[in-house]
Amino acid sequence: MSVLADTVREVQTALGRGRVTSGTRTKFQATALLLRDERARVRAAEDIGDTRRTERLKRLDDLATSLARTAVREPALLALLSEDAVVSDEARTLEREMLARAGIETEPEPAPPVEEPDTAPAKPGVVPQSVVSRKLANPFLAPDFSAARPSAPRPTRLSGWELLGPLLRSFERAGDGASTSMALPEPGSLWVPGGRELMPHQARVVAAAAEGHRTFLLADEPGLGKTAQALLAAEASKAYPLLVVVPNVVKTNWVREAGLWSTRRKATAVQGNGESVDGFADIVVVNYEVLDRHRGWLADFGFRGMVVDEAHFIKNKGSQRSQHVLELSERIRSFAGRPLLMALTGTPLINDIEDFLAIWEFLGWIDEKKPLADLMDALTDTGLTPADPGFSTAARRCVVDLGIVRRRKVDVAADIPDRRIADLPVELDGATGRSIRAAERDLAQRMVIRYRDALAARGSGPAEGIDHDLVRRVATWEQKDAAGSSSGDNVFGMMRRIGQAKASLAADYAAQLARSAGKVVFFAKHVDVMDAAEETFAKQGVRYSSIRGDQTPNVRQRNIDAFVEDPDVAVVVCSLTAAGVGINLQVASNVVLAELPWTAAEQTQAIDRSHRIGQSEPVTAWRIIAAQTIDARIAGLIDDKAGLAAVALDGSEEEVGSSADAQHAALVALLTEALAADVAA
Repeated sequence: MSVLADTVREVQTALGRGRVTSGTRTKFQATALLLRDERARVRAAEDIGDTRRTERLKRLDDLATSLARTAVREPALLALLSEDAVVSDEARTLEREMLARAGIETEPEPAPPVEEPDTAPAKPGVVPQSVVSRKLANPFLAPDFSAARPSAPRPTRLSGWELLGPLLRSFERAGDGASTSMALPEPGSLWVPGGRELMPHQARVVAAAAEGHRTFLLADEPGLGKTAQALLAAEASKAYPLLVVVPNVVKTNWVREAGLWSTRRKATAVQGNGESVDGFADIVVVNYEVLDRHRGWLADFGFRGMVVDEAHFIKNKGSQRSQHVLELSERIRSFAGRPLLMALTGTPLINDIEDFLAIWEFLGWIDEKKPLADLMDALTDTGLTPADPGFSTAARRCVVDLGIVRRRKVDVAADIPDRRIADLPVELDGATGRSIRAAERDLAQRMVIRYRDALAARGSGPAEGIDHDLVRRVATWEQKDAAGSSSGDNVFGMMRRIGQAKASLAADYAAQLARSAGKVVFFAKHVDVMDAAEETFAKQGVRYSSIRGDQTPNVRQRNIDAFVEDPDVAVVVCSLTAAGVGINLQVASNVVLAELPWTAAEQTQAIDRSHRIGQSEPVTAWRIIAAQTIDARIAGLIDDKAGLAAVALDGSEEEVGSSADAQHAALVALLTEALAADVAA
């Protein structure tokens, strides 16, 4: 009891300072767990009398009530009290330490699970009803196995040689300045939907697919448009249906990009058990995490192309996700004559040269033991063996010519703007996403009631339609109420909750960028979002520094220097208000905006921490946007207010409007849409 009481006081003292750190959240959750467990133990104990039991339960209830009251002002803490809250490893460890301080023995902490190869027979997975309907509607969509191209190499004088080791070493020792990219054709006349323009380096990959090349390890740096290249290559090679396997954080973006670059094709995303899958779609996007339960019907769908995004995710061939990806690619190669297979990654190598093997196997260049037909034929045509001088150079060239494409930003700087914004929409799934969307509906409904009350008080409404002047006045009233409220059920609280929900997704994407393209600047508005991001970086082993408003000048400068000068510090986590001006972070050319500012000027100021004199590479700002929420509205309003030139980031720093304007416009849009829906109903 004394340990619990002391810890509750420590949490209250920390919160009284006005800052909720990750350590405070850990201590809060560990204390809440102990209170819950101790209460259950006291209720079940048979060795204490009713009087003593009642006394102990009352003391525990008092402590729990005190802890809960402390958390009322912090939604992030309240969420930790729910029954389904995820308990962090840090909280479990602290809980054990607290029990040890109280003299209570606990069982040893279990060792972390080791991911084992999936050797068990495949379990039957789900089959979406629309996929069943697709097969019933057209039985001729079944795969044609007669079209398969043999992949086994014919016997040659290299058949007895061990070749995978020499092939890997040919890349390990490559120092002759040879190109890391296959020869690509000059682009001719390519159809691009919607009058969009491809950058020259993108068009060359699409032209190669149009000329018949079918396997690509597309290893361009982030920001060079790999998604568009893959979608247009599929169109050029008629590789439909197309399967796209991606990390969860970019799944929504792939569907969005398909709508831009593959306008003649329908795209669908596999969510959960697949209830919303469109079985008649041409492009099926699935994330690694749910591949296991869907691989059965995916294997029989009849795909003639497959794209694996962030392909370094499959580097560990013993993992289940790698095995599922390799099984699917082998299945596609077995029934499609020459399928389009594309591995996209800015980081083909994470730890060592052997990371190549799983990607090469996915592309059908090798199997577990040897090169397959195309690569073996190319190696044989060199006339060399691993014992001959010059084999490494020739072998490396053979692999590159099969489809390795690697361009850096600096290599194609003339193709791309010197700074630009790339939006990355993400889905907020689960209870958090539902809660945020419900809160947005409640906000809209509250304004609808206020609008109707105002009409009723006026005595007469407009002849027809929506009174847009009154809509603007209602939005102004709501905005004023929000500015003076701390309830959190307003536009400010909603944006904060969205930021909290996006934090780990944004941090995960920033970590991927850091591994593939070097240093990354990460911006957020709220301290708890910064805390959550830093926790994600720490768990993934990504070193970071932090720039916050509560730092002394010396600490601030020390953290800036660490990011700029220490090659191992990959990310700097910045406050939009504290780090948006006055500092130089040009060592990075990628900026992640985990939360949106209210104005285009604030956005430009943040991006200009990297885009400034001395920057040698084009700068890309990645905006993480919560799809189907007010977050997406704010992004559109910022762009509309800034105008086309500022959206393209052509150097304009003109401030159009203020943060209050954007807040007001967001509320106007929300209310107008709600009223229009009522009219339509």
